Amino acid sequence: MQEELLKQLGRKDYLPSNVPELLRRLGLKPQRQQELQRVLRELEQAGRIARVKGNCYILPSEADLISGRIRMNRQGKGFLQPDDDTLGEIVIPENATSTALHEDRVLVRRDATARASRSGEIPASTGKVIRVLERRRTKIVGTLQRSRQFLFVIPDDPRMPQDVYVPEPHDVGRPARVGDKVVVELQAWESRHTNPEGEIVEVLGAPDEEGVDMLSVLRQYDLALHFPKKVLLEARAVGATARPADLAGREDCRRHAVITIDPDDAKDFDDAICLQRVSASQWKLWVHIADVSHYVKPGAAMDEEARRRGNSTYLVDRVIPMLPEALSNELCSLKPAVDRLTKCVEFLLSADGRVLQTKFYPAVIHSQRRFNYREVLAILRRKPNDDLERMLHDLNELAQRIRRARFKAGSLNLDFPETKIRLDEHGKISAIEKTENDISHQLVEECMLLANEAVAARLMSRNIKAIYRVHEEPEEKRLREYREEVLSYHIPCGNLRQRSETQKLLQKLDTLPIGPALKIGFLKSLMRARYAVEPLGHYGLAKAKYTHFTSPIRRYADLVVHRALFPQNQGATQSLKEIADHISATERNSADAERDSKDVKLFAFLNAQLDSGKPQTYPALVTSLRNFGFFVDVPGLAMSGLVPLSCLHDDLYVYDMQRNQIVGRRTRRVVQVGDHITVQVGKVDRFKKQVDFKLAGQLSGPRAGQGVAPQRSRPAQKPDGRRPKPPIGRSQPRASRRRR
Repeated sequence: MQEELLKQLGRKDYLPSNVPELLRRLGLKPQRQQELQRVLRELEQAGRIARVKGNCYILPSEADLISGRIRMNRQGKGFLQPDDDTLGEIVIPENATSTALHEDRVLVRRDATARASRSGEIPASTGKVIRVLERRRTKIVGTLQRSRQFLFVIPDDPRMPQDVYVPEPHDVGRPARVGDKVVVELQAWESRHTNPEGEIVEVLGAPDEEGVDMLSVLRQYDLALHFPKKVLLEARAVGATARPADLAGREDCRRHAVITIDPDDAKDFDDAICLQRVSASQWKLWVHIADVSHYVKPGAAMDEEARRRGNSTYLVDRVIPMLPEALSNELCSLKPAVDRLTKCVEFLLSADGRVLQTKFYPAVIHSQRRFNYREVLAILRRKPNDDLERMLHDLNELAQRIRRARFKAGSLNLDFPETKIRLDEHGKISAIEKTENDISHQLVEECMLLANEAVAARLMSRNIKAIYRVHEEPEEKRLREYREEVLSYHIPCGNLRQRSETQKLLQKLDTLPIGPALKIGFLKSLMRARYAVEPLGHYGLAKAKYTHFTSPIRRYADLVVHRALFPQNQGATQSLKEIADHISATERNSADAERDSKDVKLFAFLNAQLDSGKPQTYPALVTSLRNFGFFVDVPGLAMSGLVPLSCLHDDLYVYDMQRNQIVGRRTRRVVQVGDHITVQVGKVDRFKKQVDFKLAGQLSGPRAGQGVAPQRSRPAQKPDGRRPKPPIGRSQPRASRRRR
């Protein structure tokens, strides 16, 4: 009926019709009215048709209506990503978002396209939310408060500025006290001019009660701690070891010197590598990836649950795995000294790292040793002691040649140090460690990038439908605005539409004190990587052919690609477009959850410093200026925050917009972007999820921060890596290498 209905609505002589009229047009009997109404609801929810005045139905294009997913920022502005990938982003002003919430699917009426200016610039498309098609979340987490007349909940998510009115809670297992963290189920919300209403369905406890902080994150982002019983039964049924029957038709690589390299706390080993010299000028490289598709079949309970989760989520204190631990940490994990099934990409490489030949096949391996990054780095810094260590040295030399060739081909160097938070047994921060993207990480990274590109090329050459990892080019307007900002600091900057000019600028910024701050600005101008069924290429990596293949234990996209590459495993029950959109959304959800899990721990950590009266000091980088203060990036905390001008007590400081400086009227001391200063925590606002800093001491001299070695922050998009480490604070999360 769907196709007949869409065909009818697409006729040239069609006029907007209601349900009874559509029954007559389609020649259906009255008893089929309920079936027609069900189909209409499904098509409307999918954004394929639109309901207009008089409960009549039309195709969205007839009224310039566009369906898609809306993302909100903290200021209340929305950004629609249309379902139709050929359409660009649509900006929704704060007063036109209706009752839409972050990540809802909505129907938007696009405004009439504005004319191009004399410079030829076409303004961004804008629109207005007409209807919410589907709520991304029906439950929110917040803090219970009481006014004189009623109870209300302040949402934890700062992108939801409205408080939620709630009645007295009943039958929720424990009494709800003012100040408690609670879970609220939202009710129908019809007008943005009234506050939403809801009902408390769970009381989590006081915010400072042990475990409540992480439980709040789990509930807010709908992260399931446990797997359904049917999924666990399936996981147990596949056994704990590779069986003889599983080895049929596989290349036997068990005698190869296969190794794994992962973080020291990792348990889910997706990938393993091996290198052998085959001649004076050629190498063979084997990239083995865990064969999850052998155990997780399309349509099975494990597959349905993995698709629902979309990916593993790495919170600060735990992992929420995509697959049960019997697979993710055991049977599929490429542990040493046991047989494991893999999908292998075998490369024949020239001495300078060029790919001469590629093979793809299922294999079985017996990993010789498990290394962590610190061990590999130590080995690479000294002479090798055995064959495995010699292989690591050879791998490093080859990886560096491949890396240099990648940058020569246009890849952008967006690498920054990352920060890992370690907790004690009480869930409090015991250490904050910085992890550099050193040669041990680069060794693995280049092998994984090679495999991802090779698989994408094979799929495209054979016209196999699959899911690709895409990173689209940034909007010209954003690049132009960023270029003007760079030029305002008297730094030469060419046309950033030309990749060579972008590379030249990034290299220049690495040598300047102001460089790290401006590099952060460039990262903010980039698009966000996502999944799509069209191979649109990867801007950051400068690759026309790219997908995700190397992490099927923790990404559903990779599992889909494995099935596409080896056709006997095909059979997805859902359209690839729906899967791509869904896993792009779950990836964003996980990134937000990972960031918030760090938020709550760091906010508690900083609050404890304030309560002690002895806050620690941190080096910071000034990243932007406002008339009320300046923002700083604090690498030691992996967060950003504001230093309000009201906290500068040695003078009256004012913002000079012309020179883009903050200047003391009496002392003439100056603060500008790129300055390196020392700060302490000044204020923590858990509701707004913001941190204000203050100077540790006063500004010294006419310039605030000369002569300090540049501190770097993290990028918006980086290549495939191993663990998520997004920063927190006022700035938006910037994805780690694992998300490239």
